[in-house]
Amino acid sequence: MKKIDHAKLDRIVADARRTSDTRDQGYRERALKIYPWICGRCAREFTLVNLRELTVHHRDHNHDNNPPDGSNWELLCIYCHDNEHQRQLEMKANGSVSAGGGGSVATHSPFANLKALIGSGKPSS
Repeated sequence: MKKIDHAKLDRIVADARRTSDTRDQGYRERALKIYPWICGRCAREFTLVNLRELTVHHRDHNHDNNPPDGSNWELLCIYCHDNEHQRQLEMKANGSVSAGGGGSVATHSPFANLKALIGSGKPSS
């Protein structure tokens, strides 16, 4: 039986965690610069005091899909983010989603008309 090199395993785990943390910080920081600090589901607003409760949700559930324009992200509060993932788990358990994944993607866009409102300087009717 081969002897397990625990030091090597510890290095591999530490490297994986470091890589994950670096990746997470990169897209989180970019998302916070692109989007207003508002939950895309419940519309709760955030400030520096409670910003840690605002998460970046990957719409396609692929944490490696981080386009520079942020099109795969939405900011969700921790409660809405947990709810979104719970719904995905329940759909998989009920057989509503194929085994290959690809569940439904959020279609609501709370800021869809924001650019038009800012550009015109007055609300639309």
